[in-house]
Amino acid sequence: MASLSSKKSRNEKSPKKRGQKRNKEALTLDEVRKLGNELLSSRAHLNNLPLLLSLLSPSPRFLDAALEAMISLQSFFLPLLSEMKSTGDDQDPETVFKTWLKERFNEFTGLLVEVAVSSETDEALKEVVLDALMDFVKLGKNGSFQYEMYHNLIKSVVHSASPIDDVLNLLQSKFFKYADVCYFTYTSMEKITKFIDTKATEPDMSSSDNEEQLKVKNEAAIRNAYSVLSGVPPLDLSPEANYEMWSEHGISSKEGKASTKPSTSVIAKKLKLRFTKAWLSFLKLPLPLDVYKEVLATLHQNVIPCMSNPAILCDFLTRSYDIGGVISVMALSGLFILMTQHGLEYPKFYEKLYTLLTPSVFLAKHRAVFFQLLDSCLKSSYLPAYLAAAFAKKLSRLALSVPPSGALMIIALTHNLLRRHPSINFLVHWEEEENKTADGSGEGNESNDDGKETAYKPVNHKKRSGIDPFNNEEKDPAKSNAMRSSLWEIDSLRHHHTPAVSRFVASLENDLTVKAKTTEMKVSDFSSGSYATVFNDEIRRRIKQVPLAFYRTTPTSLFSESDFPGWTFWSQPDENKTENGVEMKSIAEEIDQSNVKRQRVEA
Repeated sequence: MASLSSKKSRNEKSPKKRGQKRNKEALTLDEVRKLGNELLSSRAHLNNLPLLLSLLSPSPRFLDAALEAMISLQSFFLPLLSEMKSTGDDQDPETVFKTWLKERFNEFTGLLVEVAVSSETDEALKEVVLDALMDFVKLGKNGSFQYEMYHNLIKSVVHSASPIDDVLNLLQSKFFKYADVCYFTYTSMEKITKFIDTKATEPDMSSSDNEEQLKVKNEAAIRNAYSVLSGVPPLDLSPEANYEMWSEHGISSKEGKASTKPSTSVIAKKLKLRFTKAWLSFLKLPLPLDVYKEVLATLHQNVIPCMSNPAILCDFLTRSYDIGGVISVMALSGLFILMTQHGLEYPKFYEKLYTLLTPSVFLAKHRAVFFQLLDSCLKSSYLPAYLAAAFAKKLSRLALSVPPSGALMIIALTHNLLRRHPSINFLVHWEEEENKTADGSGEGNESNDDGKETAYKPVNHKKRSGIDPFNNEEKDPAKSNAMRSSLWEIDSLRHHHTPAVSRFVASLENDLTVKAKTTEMKVSDFSSGSYATVFNDEIRRRIKQVPLAFYRTTPTSLFSESDFPGWTFWSQPDENKTENGVEMKSIAEEIDQSNVKRQRVEA
């Protein structure tokens, strides 16, 4: 009976389909609803299926018809999901029917993905279409997560040429809260990002497309991939976490595992593993500069804590740290976490950190985080004296050219360095005579096996007045001669044009070697400073005494004779000044020419 019905449908298919194609744009909403009801009522109306599929379009012109067709097709396919497995002889009519039905279902889900991702789709239709698609993902294969269908959705989102904000917002608000959806999102992203930078992932590229067009497409795909990865909420790895699943079998893709529900720890372990693989695959891509900066800015907060083995990020972070400039500044946060919490060894860390101290870093967007990390990196008591002296001297030299807010931060950093490392306090109080030996020669520094300065006493050479042996251009702090110099730059800040700086530098006059009487300064209080903050703090400052200039009579000259004893000042009016039409004679014509200028009165 089924074969006769199928044969009848095939015999009537061609003429009826041509008529439907010819009139589908003229179909009313009632006619579309009637076609759907007929399809749901009997197999005899299977020819309505292709016509309803043709009505699925992102165009706003067919919004109502597309919505009605989608509802009818969803109601038609949902009960048949378990029957679309083609088994048996290929010549069997029932097998042929199931195969054809499976093809139409794949066509339907493909259209749903296209409508969901398209920028032309109405927001209401997009939400209904995405809900329908995720229902198929949930209910397929007897409750197992339909990974292939979901993978096609994520792949279309990543490679979309139109904005993906709408569909991504829907995924975030409705589906990314489920653990299995996040799990398979990471699984898809790992596979997708592996092939973004190859031509194999661009099947629509014609021979006329040049390399620049391919580069633009790849950059757009990378940005979309980052939007998807960063859009998934951070993993909840606490022991009390309750992982809610979208599908019946959860993160298991095999139906046989349905009876054994994995524990919370197992789920967390699998999520971390997929999360790690997805991010590692993404970080291998040639990231655009804006994406690169955004990744580095959030890596230490959103990525490293959720990775199964954060140490595997060392290659990416050390490579970023070696680039220099703003990239190195932003990579410092993640690298510092790997060094302090995960045992990463980076032998030239302080040498690279030393080279980052340039005037431009005081104007960088992320300067607040950088200087807080710089203060943390210089906190260790095992820091060699020559290294602490080099950083103190480098910072003090920068104080001469940075904005007032930067000078305040440098004073705070220098204060902490001198307090933590008493061995470099000679930089602010150099007594050369006491350090000389009987023959007038200096003692010199002790050296380690590498030839670097390690002594706690400065190298005492005969100092020439006005010459600083410190080499500000040297990139190696061990060769900068900081141990032979002094912090004269800090002393010059006493006369800084900004009162806040000249007042604050007085804090270094205290004996910082006595830690009981002093406290460390919080660099965070100064790291976000600017001209605006310095100005606002100054105008809010209450002054007890305000200097005033009071005169009983209006002064006739800028200086009085009492200001300069022994000198006499005469006023000389303009020679061209007239009064009542008569030119006034100047005083120079009435008195002797020798008395016009200032005269020296003999005491």
